[in-house]
This record gives sequence, C-alpha cells and structure tokens, in this order.
Amino acid sequence: MTEFFPSFLNDLLFDPELSHLVGTDADCAAMLKFEMALAEAEAANGLISEDAALTIVEMGATFAPGIVTLQHATLKDGVVVPEFVRELRDYVGGDASQYLHFGATSQDVIDTVLALKLKRVFILFESRLQVLLETLDGLVNVHGQNQLMGRTRMQAAIPITVADRLDVWRGLVSRAGDDLASVREKNLILSLAGPAGTSEKFGNKIDAVRNSLAGLLGLSVPDYVPHAARDRIATLGNWLSLVTGALGKIGQDIALMAQNEIAEIALEGGGGSSAMAHKQNPVRAEVLVSLARFNAVQVSGLHQALVHEQERSGAAWTLEWLILPQMLNATGTALTHAQALLDQVRRIGSAA
Repeated sequence: MTEFFPSFLNDLLFDPELSHLVGTDADCAAMLKFEMALAEAEAANGLISEDAALTIVEMGATFAPGIVTLQHATLKDGVVVPEFVRELRDYVGGDASQYLHFGATSQDVIDTVLALKLKRVFILFESRLQVLLETLDGLVNVHGQNQLMGRTRMQAAIPITVADRLDVWRGLVSRAGDDLASVREKNLILSLAGPAGTSEKFGNKIDAVRNSLAGLLGLSVPDYVPHAARDRIATLGNWLSLVTGALGKIGQDIALMAQNEIAEIALEGGGGSSAMAHKQNPVRAEVLVSLARFNAVQVSGLHQALVHEQERSGAAWTLEWLILPQMLNATGTALTHAQALLDQVRRIGSAA
C-alpha cells in the first residue's frame, strides 16, 4: 500500500503493523495454510489418501512461491490462486500433487484467506481500542471536573465539565469495541463451496470436510454459501467506518478546542508551519477527521460490491480488493494517531 504514497507520508497515513498482517507475505502464508489444511481435512474424511495429504503438508512446509510470477499471472487470470496452486503442485510433485486443491475454487481460497488475516487484525484493533479506553479513563480522572463551555451548533450554550464531553468520546469508542464481537462472528468463516457453490466434488461428505477444515483453521462454518452473499463484508466496512468516525469526532473536537481563541486544550508537540513559526497545528486531530471521512466514502463502494451477478462475480470481488485493504489501513492508522493524540494532552478545560 505504501507504493501509492510518497514515502514521507508513510508515518502520517500508513500503518506498518497492520500491513504486516494483511500484505503479500501474510496472503501467501494463509493460502498455503488453507491448501495444507484442506488436504488434511479431506484425508481425515476419506476423500484423498493419507499419504497424499502427508506429502502435501510436508512439502508445503518449505514451499515459497515466486512473487513476480504470481503478479504476472494475476494480470492474466484476475486472481492469484491458479498460479499459486500450479507452483505448489509442481513443488509437491508426484501422485500427491493431483490431490492438491481438490474440490476447492479460487474464491474458497481467497475468502478463507481474508478470514484468516482478519483474525489477527481484529486482535490488533481490539487491543488498540482497549488501550484507548484506558487512556480516556485516565483523562477523565485527571481533568474530568474541569470546566468547559458546552457548544451546540458551533455556538456557546451552557457550561459543562470535561467529563461530560469525554463521556461522549468514550461511549463511541466503547460501543465500537462492543460491536466487534458481532463483526468477528460474521467474518471469521470458512469458504468451501466449489466453482459454482454446489460443493459437487465432496458429495455427502461436504459437511464433515467443512467442519474438519474449519477446526484446523480456527474458523466457523457458515450456514450459507458465501461466494456471492457479501453482506458480511459490508458489515465489516460499516464497522470500520464507525471506528474511524468515533475517532474523527474526537479529532474534530480537539481541533476546535485547540483554536487560539478558545484554548480549551493544551497539546504537547503540535505541528509546525513553514511560514508562521508561532503556530502549533493539531495535525493528528486533523488526520483523524480525514481518515473518518475517507472510510465513510469507501462504505458506499463496499455496498456497490454487494451486487454479485449470479453465483460468483469478478468485478464486485475486485472492487472489494481495492477498498477493504485501504479501509483497514485507515482504521489502523486512525487508532494509532488517536492514541498518540490523547497521550499529548496536558490540559483540558479550566479548573472550577
């Protein structure tokens, strides 16, 4: 993702920790994990031989795909899986190679890989949200009884306490954290339905294979075919926008509180100006607003991607690939900036 940014924007608009969880290496590792676990699940249920599964797992442990070759093949195929499977089959070799990827299709791999990556992403986001809540609690303890002017419609209203405003911030963050459980349940699912969603090569063993494979991967088995039913992805996008929206609200309030004429907050380490040395710009607060608005715009794209024609779509699927990684990055970056911004607070409001 950094290729889209000049490198000097990386620290401002990019989350390297998140990138490690969703980037090329993570994708390849998860694709390999899927193929190895699929072979194990199929052998356990008598669809392929145990010897074939053992060979696939043993050879897979040392397999490394050719990234440049994958890139070129994806331009032709529109998806990375055909070339990845071809390379892995060549590497496994022998009779076992013909049983690799048995019954699965590219979308089974890619969608399950997304779930495997999201497992780790959700852990990261949950941890950051929890630390953010603890920081907000600390600010309430230290500054909560200080006085602020309450403002409605950008006009002075009546006096409030700092705790009154921070309770709104905290509630938004807390509810977003609470909603993660539902988002996690909907998205951490296995996809195994074959080319047209009918699982035809598995026969009456499909349920057993799905349960075995889901157990090996630490995912759940959905009660529907997920290929063309993308509501879970839209739900994920909605949640990401709710998180960045909550943080954008905090950023907007802090930017307004930091105006010289209002001076209701004191921040350490504000941003400088090339022309006005006296300025301390609330940079992180502004970025939180930008990231919130960015994700809000992307939500509509994921809702466009709900329209999958017939049993599987290439266009709608590709639209998800364009949008979702950027939303994940925006959310991770916003959580990092929000934490740093709140850590910079030295005073809120005035003593009663």
